[in-house]
Amino acid sequence: MKRLLFASILVLFSSTSLASGPEIHVDSVYVNLSDKASLQRGARLFVNYCLSCHSAAYMRYNRMGEDLGISNAVLKENFLFAADKVGDLMVTNMSAQDAKRWFGVAPPDLTLAARVRNADWIYTYLRSFYLDDKSPGGWNNTLFENVAMPHVLYGLQGSQRLVGTDPETQKPEFGLVKQGAMTPAEYDDAIRDLTNFMVYLAEPIKLKRHTIGVFVIAFLVILLILAYLLKKEYWRDIH
Repeated sequence: MKRLLFASILVLFSSTSLASGPEIHVDSVYVNLSDKASLQRGARLFVNYCLSCHSAAYMRYNRMGEDLGISNAVLKENFLFAADKVGDLMVTNMSAQDAKRWFGVAPPDLTLAARVRNADWIYTYLRSFYLDDKSPGGWNNTLFENVAMPHVLYGLQGSQRLVGTDPETQKPEFGLVKQGAMTPAEYDDAIRDLTNFMVYLAEPIKLKRHTIGVFVIAFLVILLILAYLLKKEYWRDIH
């Protein structure tokens, strides 16, 4: 059953990838899973702005809290908008039928989005919405043309229009129409936090694997020193 669900998600994202057309400029983003403050801010953004439509059905709130240093009390007060218990899965309350009726397609689960796509793609995508009078929802995206998703973060970023494309880098150029709650630099930082969280979400074991890796390397270094000292002791009389 798990394999079937995993395969279904991959197929869904593959189909959206085909629909997105040829790949254009993608900005790079620095992802740091050791930055717990960034991950916590990203988790808050995800719960407030993404979880109303998308699910992260392979993650539980208490597992996220344990990994990111968020107490159960804080989870209950600030994160459980779509759940009742900290042990619940992070799923949306929106039904697939309603989503399809409103948006034309059911929003995909985002648990593995950062593995199917990548961090740079997500970071660029969330910064590339622009006003489009020809679009049914009034928004479009340079990285995913005619995407069904509205710009849910426009309150933070504000609204912008596409004014052209740099002929050398093929990077889209935008003009700010209305300032949001954040400055452009603050919004970029917020999207970096959200991207950082989504990278964690796609493979939470990375956090522990990195910690274990440090101890393994330290153990090997100590073992190397002991082996070298033992070798010198064995060969001392011969030399």
